[in-house]
This record gives sequence, structure tokens and C-alpha cells, in this order.
Amino acid sequence: MSDTMTIEGARLWDGTGFRGLSTVSWVADGADGAISSIAPAVADSGLSVIPGLVDTHVHLVGNAGSTPSGFLTWPLVTRPEEQVLHGLAHARRALDGGVTTVRDLSANEVQFSLRRALEQGIVDGPRVLAYGMVSMTGGHGDLFTPPAVSNRPPVADGPDACRALVRHWARAGADGIKIATSGGVLSVGDKAAWRNHTSAEIDAIVDEAHALGLRVAAHAHTPEGVRIALDHGVDSIEHGTLLPAEQAERLVSAGVSVAPTLLINDRIAHGVGADEEQAAKAGALLETRDERLRAAADLGVDFVLGTDANGFHVRFGEQMTEVREMARIFGWTAERALQAATSRAAATVGRSDLGRLVRGAPADFVVMRGRPWETIDELTVDRLVAVVSRGRVVRGTLPH
Repeated sequence: MSDTMTIEGARLWDGTGFRGLSTVSWVADGADGAISSIAPAVADSGLSVIPGLVDTHVHLVGNAGSTPSGFLTWPLVTRPEEQVLHGLAHARRALDGGVTTVRDLSANEVQFSLRRALEQGIVDGPRVLAYGMVSMTGGHGDLFTPPAVSNRPPVADGPDACRALVRHWARAGADGIKIATSGGVLSVGDKAAWRNHTSAEIDAIVDEAHALGLRVAAHAHTPEGVRIALDHGVDSIEHGTLLPAEQAERLVSAGVSVAPTLLINDRIAHGVGADEEQAAKAGALLETRDERLRAAADLGVDFVLGTDANGFHVRFGEQMTEVREMARIFGWTAERALQAATSRAAATVGRSDLGRLVRGAPADFVVMRGRPWETIDELTVDRLVAVVSRGRVVRGTLPH
């Protein structure tokens, strides 16, 4: 059964620009819904409609309890059946914060199962894109698991093993692949400057992923890590913390976007949920981060919303805070910042049908007070009136 729903006299910002007072209608049909018409309106309801936010970098599976603890150990002592419920809680918190699409960049069968349930409309939540990680032994992905633990996430060493792991994730239902071309911050005993994988291994991963229609996201903090990722044709960069100007120009030319994950590195550097080693690593990365990223933004790098939210260092529902921080550091207009969280972020994950409000697009949007495309400080959760996901009202109530 299909029901047509309408909001009249809304100030419509469609993902790229302001389109004036509009009456927006959509069809709520089964597990999904789409915009059926957008027409000019005369009366002003006093409310605004913008696309739901798209967070291109999250980690849904973690302790979603009222007092989260054991960031590294919790996944090791919690059954997958229970992890799914915590992942759903995090997904719902993101949705309540106006985020209608998330991309999980370290997914396995837990996230794949959660995504299928959401797609079928069994439970309400954001759209989930789930990327399987291909890490080497002793690489960034592997070093989240203590060395004495025998039941470890899969790793791949050598080109053939890398191809096999990409195929494994493709068969399991992954939407894409994540790799690391530098070390990281929270991985134990790691260094940001460490190389991950050989050139032949990365060639195999990217070639196999692209052959199977999967995008590749590359974790890279350092200039060398970014260079390696670009040399091998990845589709997006995660972090890019020490990005130099010469690579900014290359990123623009290649059309590769960057998710800067600002809040999480700030908090780790200040010791939030981090030990001395982790705080020191984050602090070293932050020494020149803001000026480097601002210069890259000035050169036209396509920075998009990606929080690295895990429910521990960055909570789900804090995405709007990240967008405001992006605007501040990059010196952006409010509209450019909002594009980074909607249409541009959707393009990064290969879903240009999302992050836009046009006829035929999925009905994923928020109704709120204020004009956040003019004043970014008005992009706050407390201004939300309603959240619509897949054509269904999942938070608040629509105006009559």
C-alpha cells in the first residue's frame, strides 16, 4: 500500500542550493519511499527542509551502552548476535541526529546482517553501506586486536591472498573495500608513518575490487600514504591529515574526495578515551593539520563529511558538530559545508541519488527550524522537527 505525504510551504534547500518556498510530496511505499513532486508554494510554514546527512566514515559496532567502555576489548568478548543490537542502537542515534546514510568502513557479517534488515524495512534506521577491510598481518587493521588473541579478523599477505580476501568480502555482501596505506592512531603499537601492504598487494586489492564493482576507500594520514593511495587509483581518502599542497592539486585533478575526521583526532589528542601513546600520536598529527587542510580546501579539494564515529570517541548523533567544525577550519560558507554533508558525500559513496531532494530521489530528509545553508551554526540537532528516512517519519512529527 502506498501513501502520499506532503509538507507545504517549506524553505527547500535541495543538496546544492536554496530553491525557495516549496510543497514537497513523497510516496511512502513498503520499505522505501521517493519524492513524487516539488512545487512552488506561497505560504511560509517557517520550517526548512534539507536532505538527510551522509556520513562517509563510521564504525557501527561498538558498545552502545549508557557508559561505553572497553573500546578495543568489547568486540572480543561480545557475541555477534549482541553486537548487531548495539550496531542498531548506534544507527538509530545517527538517524535521530539527522543522518540518513552511513558508510561503515570496517564491516563484517554483523554489519551486513544489520544492513539487510534495514533495507527490508524490518527495523528503522539509516541506509548502511558496509565496506570489508583488507589488512596485512601487523597492519593498521590487524593491530586493533591484541597479539595473544587467536580468533582474529581476517588479514591478507601477498597479492593472491589480497585478491582472495576481496572476493570473500564481495561474496559476503560488501558494498566496497577499505585498505590502509599508512599506519594509524588507535591501533596499538602502530606508527602513522608505517607502510601498509606492498605495491603489488595494493595493485591486487584495487584491481580485484574494481573488477567486482566495489569502491576502495584508503586510510591515509601521511603524504606518503596519500601518494600510494592515489598511485593505485583508490576512490576516496580517509583522514588525509598531513596533506601537502602538491597532493591537493593531484586530488582535485583525480576527483578523489577526502573525509578529514576532525573531531575524533582532536579528542584523542586531548586524551579522551585514549592512552598516552595514542594521544601523543594524534597530537603529532594535529600540529600542522588545520593549516594544511585549510590550504587544501582553498585549492579545491573535495572534503566531505566523515566522522569516524564509533560511539566511544565520537558519538553517533554528533555529525552536525563535525560539519560546523569543517566550516570553521576550512573557512567555508555555510552552503559549502552543507554540500559536503549531503550531495558531495553521497557522490563519494557512489550514491548520487542520495543527498539531493529532487523528483524521483529517495525520500530521506530532515525538517528543521532555521536556515543552515545561510548560517551554519543553525545546523544543530535541537532544531530538528522531524526526520524522514525511506519515506517514513522516524523522529518527531510533520507539521500539519
